[in-house]
Amino acid sequence: MLRFLTAGESHGPAVIAILEGMPAGLALSPADIAPDLARRQRGFGGGPRMKLERDAVQILGGVLAGETIGAPLALLIPNLDHTQWKGRPVEPMTVPRPGHADLTGALKYGYRHLRFALERASARETAARVAVGAVCRKLLAQFGVRVGSYVVGIGSVQADLSTLSFEERLEGAERDAVRCPHEAASSAMRAEIEAAMQARDTMGGVFEVVALGLPAGLGSYVHWDRRLGSRLAAALMGIPAIKGVEVGEGFAIARKLGTQAQDAIDLEDGRLVRRSNRAGGLEGGITTGDPLVVRTVMKPIASTLAPQSSVDLARGEAARTRYERSDFCAVPRAAVVGEAVVCFVLAEALLEKLGGDSLPELRERFARLRQPRLEDLPLDDEPRVFWE
Repeated sequence: MLRFLTAGESHGPAVIAILEGMPAGLALSPADIAPDLARRQRGFGGGPRMKLERDAVQILGGVLAGETIGAPLALLIPNLDHTQWKGRPVEPMTVPRPGHADLTGALKYGYRHLRFALERASARETAARVAVGAVCRKLLAQFGVRVGSYVVGIGSVQADLSTLSFEERLEGAERDAVRCPHEAASSAMRAEIEAAMQARDTMGGVFEVVALGLPAGLGSYVHWDRRLGSRLAAALMGIPAIKGVEVGEGFAIARKLGTQAQDAIDLEDGRLVRRSNRAGGLEGGITTGDPLVVRTVMKPIASTLAPQSSVDLARGEAARTRYERSDFCAVPRAAVVGEAVVCFVLAEALLEKLGGDSLPELRERFARLRQPRLEDLPLDDEPRVFWE
């Protein structure tokens, strides 16, 4: 029902996205997308390209008189750096960088120039995904859903955010250079990034994406690819350099007993409530109505100023990698990309649940959604024969 494609290369004229399935009647302009594009370009540890690009989106289709019309949205973000490449010869690239798609891309597609892989595999493409996510964010906001992110770890530094509410975490992240709402941890993270920069190296880390205000009942358990957890994991793993995703307490829950690992259900004034959220807002691949919490691991960026061992494929001999312009630590920026892809998955799931082709239809159906309360669950307290 909702899908998107992107096109464009890192140093080509532009990156482009086509978003299909957005309902009619959503007020939309480039100003709605600009803040997220700007957030993607901020963050301590960014590389030199962030000083060159000033991303601005053009809406080329799907919006008339300031509102979506139900047609595919066409979004274009020019690459300002393209002028440095247009019409100029490009030096051959014959030494693949460990950790990048240089070698695997050449093996798969038979490239005679490794830069063909670099150009499309580059994280520059995520600007288009952030634009798509910004549109989806605005749709989710119509139904009271808020999506945000914050960094919980960079290198050896881990932030203890247990005393902060989700609102405090999200608001604090927006004020911090590494998107960490814990002041002491943020300072230590910046120090580690600075040390890596001095060593001509890079750093990875961990960020969390949180969705607040989600209704219960999004997703499904009836097929593996309809489980919301699998869809979220796939979307996040599709971001360059992401190596792991967990929902809620994730891997840590494996160390607990079954009676300690679940979120007990209580009755309070006719409503079904949870005193914990170890499941991260998902049970059986379906939202519970509690905050959705997804944690994502990003490896250190593979492009390092310090040369790494590789092979010159043209000469057939050992060689050292050449530096390609990149970030020293992209975790704060990747968190914003993580928000974008989560916004897309949640908007897709919401549209699946509600149906409808226009915003008024969606609002009417949203108001009738079942809530986690006894009056919405009129169960039969009688035995039944399931199979004759």
